[in-house]
Amino acid sequence: MSNSLITLFCGAGGLDLGFHMTKNVDLIMANEILEAPSTSYSKNLKLPLVPMEEFSGEKSAVVRGDVQEFNFEIIENKNTDIVVGGPPCQDFSVLRGKNKRQGIEVTRGKLYSHFVRALVHIQPKVFVFENVPGLITANDGEAYKVISNDFQEMSLRWKEVKKLMENGSNNKIEGYEIIFSSIVKMTDLGVPQSRRRLIIIGIRKDLISDVGELSQLKYAVEKILKGADSSFPTYPLTPIEVLEGKTLDNLAEDYKEIMKSYDNIWSDLNNSPDALKWKNTRWNKLSFDIFEDYKSLNKIKNFSEEGLENALQEHKDVLKMLGYYNKPLESVNFPDDSNILPNEQKRVTERMKRIPPGANYQIVLGTEWQVKGLMSGVYRRIHPIIPSPTVIAYGGGGTWGYHYRWERAVMTNRERARLQTFPDWYLFDGSRQDVRAQIGEAVPPRSSYKIAQAVEEAMKLLKN
Repeated sequence: MSNSLITLFCGAGGLDLGFHMTKNVDLIMANEILEAPSTSYSKNLKLPLVPMEEFSGEKSAVVRGDVQEFNFEIIENKNTDIVVGGPPCQDFSVLRGKNKRQGIEVTRGKLYSHFVRALVHIQPKVFVFENVPGLITANDGEAYKVISNDFQEMSLRWKEVKKLMENGSNNKIEGYEIIFSSIVKMTDLGVPQSRRRLIIIGIRKDLISDVGELSQLKYAVEKILKGADSSFPTYPLTPIEVLEGKTLDNLAEDYKEIMKSYDNIWSDLNNSPDALKWKNTRWNKLSFDIFEDYKSLNKIKNFSEEGLENALQEHKDVLKMLGYYNKPLESVNFPDDSNILPNEQKRVTERMKRIPPGANYQIVLGTEWQVKGLMSGVYRRIHPIIPSPTVIAYGGGGTWGYHYRWERAVMTNRERARLQTFPDWYLFDGSRQDVRAQIGEAVPPRSSYKIAQAVEEAMKLLKN
């Protein structure tokens, strides 16, 4: 029997897509305020896109509109199994000093309050809350404390939260036991990217019989979300695998050719200090053997032939699952034009020929190709066999992410989508910047698939 799902702040559907990929959910409603991502969601999952004022709750739909204006009484009696969402929590992160104790209107993020409102009305069996890791330390930890208390003591906190709301609520309000609350490393779940997200999972208190069952639920979920059921924490999936569509054992010559193409670039940079540092700390330590360098660069301590063999099979399984296997991206056309290389200024392409894999703008400081940079992601070239830095949704020149091949500069949106583990069948709606934002803001679908598995495992235990 399928689980019913409601998703809020869904964007293009990164968090939800993993649940749909389990083929064990029926969507009641997905809500998003922006046009481009809601259209992408609607087209890909073949669901009607409905303006909020026209949604009756009778049929599944992607509902476009502001969650602050949604009346959850419409879907209050749907017996929903799962609610998921990643509400923006800027209100939490900007508070400083005395302000953080000024009361509920200040200390609780406004959009987040509507996620709480949804839980009060809908009372799902399980919720999944996703957010930035910084939420844990925002306001000296006060924001995280507020959130945890809200979820666990929902009936007590509702009177305070309700000050920001219009609608009423169910008379009986159950709180939630938190069975998982931690920062999840996406690489541990099979994503070729060093993204980290805060994931909180709660189960309605009345569904849990005793402390023993609660402990069992926590163990089962943590095992999956910490990657203990896979080899990925030790042997991460890499950019070269997802972009070339092959596992490492079939990419030895490609890797060697890619890295050799950067030979002697330090002399082209007038032997600048940063270039020489890269030569001494990186280049001189390369063996150009894909497995030796993979082991060294990813700091794999317990490397073994058997462990590698098992890992490569898991890598292959992910490539097949996402539709990447034996399908290199180079020069492939997509109906949404997401793999078209943009025109770039010659100065940018020439600068990137002096920036090797894993390095950024700093390596060209003091040369004719120097550029100002305020963050490490500026003109950073991804490394073929190290998980890429976080794919960024917004930003000006130099923040789009750059390919590991010497002759390439900026990555296409489709290449960025593969680093985010969107399946190739998933097509994006909107302008190039719209698509960039949809990809960069998403939870990687491969990680949301593992989140969905964890939720499914917890719900199975509840039934036993």
